[in-house]
Amino acid sequence: MSRTVTKQRKMITTAAAWTIGLIIFFPIYWTILTSFKTEAQAINDPPLFFAFDWTLENYALVQERSDYMKFLWNSVIIAGGSTILGILVAIPAAWSMAFVPSKRTKDVLLWMLSTKMLPAVGVLYPISLIFVQFDLLDTRGGLVVVLMLINLPIIVWMLYTYFKEIPGEILEAARMDGATLKEEILYVLTPMAIPGIASTILLNFILAWNEAFWTLNLTAANAAPLTAFIASYSSPEGLFFAKLSAASTMAITPILILGWFSQKQLVRGLTFGAVK
Repeated sequence: MSRTVTKQRKMITTAAAWTIGLIIFFPIYWTILTSFKTEAQAINDPPLFFAFDWTLENYALVQERSDYMKFLWNSVIIAGGSTILGILVAIPAAWSMAFVPSKRTKDVLLWMLSTKMLPAVGVLYPISLIFVQFDLLDTRGGLVVVLMLINLPIIVWMLYTYFKEIPGEILEAARMDGATLKEEILYVLTPMAIPGIASTILLNFILAWNEAFWTLNLTAANAAPLTAFIASYSSPEGLFFAKLSAASTMAITPILILGWFSQKQLVRGLTFGAVK
C-alpha cells in the first residue's frame, strides 16, 4: 500500500532540497563570479555580488601565463586512462566475488575498502621511490597506474553491488548453452549491468579528474594535469583570488559539462537495483 504524501510535506521537502542544493552550489557560483572581477574587487569588503565591472582580463592572463590545453589534455588522458584500466581489472574481480562467492569474500571487500582509509601521505615515500626506480616521475603512465590503484576499491565495490542484483540463474542458463567464461562476462553480464558500469565509470572519472595529492607530488611539468594548473596560482607573494578563480573555473568547466549531460545516466546507475 502506497503512502499518501501531503501537499505541505511535498512543499517542505522541495524547499529543503533546493536549500541544500543552493548551499552546495554556492562555492562554485562564487568561484565563477570572482573570475570576472579585478583583484581589488575580488577581496572587496563587503563582497560584491553583481555591482562590479565585469572583465575577461583574468582569463586572458591565465591563457598567456599557462598552456591550458596541455594541462587539459593531461587530465583527460590520466583520468580516462585510469578509469578504463580500472574497469578492465574490476569487472572480472567483481564478477568472481559476486558469482563465485567464498567465506572470505566479505573480508576481502572490507580489506579493499580499508585501504581507502589510509592517509595518502603514509605511502607517498615508498611510491615515490618506486617512481624514481622505474623512471616514472612526471609521466602520465605512472599517474594512470597510481590513480587506478587508488580508486580500484571503490570500482570493485560498486560493480560487486550491481552484479549481485543480477539473477545468477541467467548466467547459469548461458553456461548451459555453452557460453565460455569470456562470453559470459562480455555478452551476458556486462550488457545487463550497463547502467551500473556507466555510473561507476563516471564516478571514477570525476574522482581521478579531481585528484590533487598524487598529481602535485608525482608531477612537475610534462604530465601535470589541471589540479597542478590551479595550484600554480598560489605563490609566495600570496593568493591572487581573481586569477585563481579564473583558473579554477577553466579546470572545473569540462567536468561540470560532463556531469550535466550525464546526470540521468549517473542517477540511473546509482539507483540500479534499488527498486525490485
